[in-house]
Amino acid sequence: MEQRGSAMNPPSLAPHAVVRATRAEPARPPLMDAIDSARRRAREGGGPDKIAAQHAKGKMTARERIEYLLDPGSFVETDSFALHQGLSRGLPQDPHPGDGVVTGYGKIHGRPVCLYAQDFTVQGGSLGSAQARKICKIMEQALATGVPLVALNDSGGARIQEGVAALGGYGDMFQRHVDNSGVVPQIAGILGPCAGGAVYGPALTDFVLMTRKTSYMYLTGPDVVKTVLGEETTHEDLGGADVHSSVSGVCHRAGETDEDTLDQIRQLLSYLPQNHLEHPPRYEPLPPARDPDTIGAVVPMDPQMPYDMRDVMAGIVDRDSFFEIHPEVAKNLVVGFARIEGRVVGLVANQPKVLAGVLDVESSEKGARFVRFCDAFNVPLVSLVDVPGFLPGREQEHGGIIRHGAKLLYAYCEATVPKITVVTRKAYGGAYIVMCSKHLRSDVNLAWPQAEIAVLGAQGAVQILHRRELKNADPEFRKELEAGYRDRFGNPMFAAELGFVDDIIDPTDTRALIGKHLERLASKNVERHPRKHGTMPL
Repeated sequence: MEQRGSAMNPPSLAPHAVVRATRAEPARPPLMDAIDSARRRAREGGGPDKIAAQHAKGKMTARERIEYLLDPGSFVETDSFALHQGLSRGLPQDPHPGDGVVTGYGKIHGRPVCLYAQDFTVQGGSLGSAQARKICKIMEQALATGVPLVALNDSGGARIQEGVAALGGYGDMFQRHVDNSGVVPQIAGILGPCAGGAVYGPALTDFVLMTRKTSYMYLTGPDVVKTVLGEETTHEDLGGADVHSSVSGVCHRAGETDEDTLDQIRQLLSYLPQNHLEHPPRYEPLPPARDPDTIGAVVPMDPQMPYDMRDVMAGIVDRDSFFEIHPEVAKNLVVGFARIEGRVVGLVANQPKVLAGVLDVESSEKGARFVRFCDAFNVPLVSLVDVPGFLPGREQEHGGIIRHGAKLLYAYCEATVPKITVVTRKAYGGAYIVMCSKHLRSDVNLAWPQAEIAVLGAQGAVQILHRRELKNADPEFRKELEAGYRDRFGNPMFAAELGFVDDIIDPTDTRALIGKHLERLASKNVERHPRKHGTMPL
């Protein structure tokens, strides 16, 4: 007979299924129902009617924008239960969880970002103290973790019922924008109204992108303008995407729809490092869109003949990699991100097709801002130079061309990232110096054989040097003098003899040489003299 309880045969135990059947289910915490309800309300936004109204305007909701922007399934929301505390000041007695903004973090291209999206379906996305606290917390998280911040703006402005508390919220946000500046990239998407003091938040970021027809930015709206100045205007004419992308320069790029704008934000982030301590991501090299052997033929020998510098760029950068910044303003200077053999660079190029590529007030400021961003975030600079000088005239002088030109000069001088300059045709006068010349501690300065590096072009120089002889001289004498000047200064040899040009190269070798220099300079490290900060000529 079998002995029960022996070491070889322990007593049989009841099946696990029987044990589970008799075990009591854990009680659901009473608060969970309220938590689930609040979370559901937060996700529902302002409700079906408000969401329908948002869609009718051609706009996505805050949560739809986040879902579209981020990698699928990567979003983690924060502070979804935040409520306003102003029940005695005319605010809704049943406050909405989240208080009109969705905050959190997720991933874009597999890399983490922090973000917030104002929800226009909840009290018009108006900013009160609770919303400001949420936004400030996620901004602080971006700084603490060293990841980019994306701000999606769609708000009716400060919540009037909260008075100075709402204004204080903006101030708290502005301070954090400045704290984050130069440490993590900050991108603002304007996807609806942004008015009054709220505009200074996006203005403090690195890049502003807007959606045409559905977004606008201004300090004072059409009604105030009409009351104070008697001028009739509209939201679009006063502060729409077209105005800010082509006239004021506030907007760096404009999208046709919310989706288009969000796509551009994703694309922009693909060129940027996570923070100021990192380098931009590397990608698999792609061939250029244009055969490098043909780019020399793009540039006419006549220094007064226009051409499109983008055709030169197409033979240097990786195919489809150029992402232009400020494409619709100051078109005489082209700036943007690109890749050369998989390495991200910041391109700064004179555009002979527009105003002969001359530098003026707007192009100087456009270039300075871009150069400073690249330097802050370790993006090497490649400058393509074909510049006749600074634009003359009373309008430019009165507009502060000296001060604005000095901004570009200061930005290049201050930059410690790898700096490579290629003179494709001409570089005259002060503009030669400003466009990242060897004198501004550029690492590599190359010139094409047809380059002219001089104080003035032949025609202007001869007119000044031989003014008396030319008074009664025939045209042939002038041509001889101009030819003699070109023989001496109409080539890059003189600059190369002085060491101001490191090499005179065949245009077909431009892409390959830039790629080699970028690889060599990848380990560049410059220690600045200790100081609080310089005094840029703002």
